[in-house]
Amino acid sequence: MSDRKQTDADLAEQELQIFEPDPNDPKRKHINPLLKMVLELGPLVVFFFANSRGAWIAERVPLLSDIGGPIFVGTACFMIATAIALSVSWMLTRTLPIMPLLSGVIVLVFGALTLWLQDETFIKVKPTIINTMFGVILLGGLLFRKSFLGYVFDSAFRLDAEGWRILTLRWGLFFLAMAVVNEVIWRNFSTDFWIAFKVWGNMPLSIVFTLMQLPLMQRHALPDEDDAAKP
Repeated sequence: MSDRKQTDADLAEQELQIFEPDPNDPKRKHINPLLKMVLELGPLVVFFFANSRGAWIAERVPLLSDIGGPIFVGTACFMIATAIALSVSWMLTRTLPIMPLLSGVIVLVFGALTLWLQDETFIKVKPTIINTMFGVILLGGLLFRKSFLGYVFDSAFRLDAEGWRILTLRWGLFFLAMAVVNEVIWRNFSTDFWIAFKVWGNMPLSIVFTLMQLPLMQRHALPDEDDAAKP
């Protein structure tokens, strides 16, 4: 009887496991790192492409022809791509990734406001809010001894607790800095410049910042599970 109760409890726990578990949780399902990157960065690439080819897309998709200019077409495609990415993550792991989910909620809310009010300000402010939110979440999590960055990069890297803590601190500060940069760009430059910087500025800066963390990650890297299992 006790075994059956335990089994029922385990099943109930699985059903309630909507969000991805802790990075070091053995029950956590891992997906291909490249696929994970596509799911997390894909919507941004779709937004850039749809914005740059908004008129071309509107001509071939009548539903989008009445939305407005290229940025509104890009916003609509961004929202669709975000919903698809979260759906694929759910189908593969039966859980929702925390950071992309939070980003997705803001994308859908501000994207809807952008389309409804035909005001591009909402979509421009979105990176500021997302970066600020991520920075606050990462830094706030450290106060409770939670390194939330591990939820994002655990499929690609295996670090000890101290490594995740330092990396989370650095990324938290980086997100806050990028929020300030976005505010400066969209308030002082044209929409086209803001869009170009969003892809050709944000992404290279993020890549450079990531590369700068490699020495830290090497110092705190854990051995591969296969190597650890060897006598």
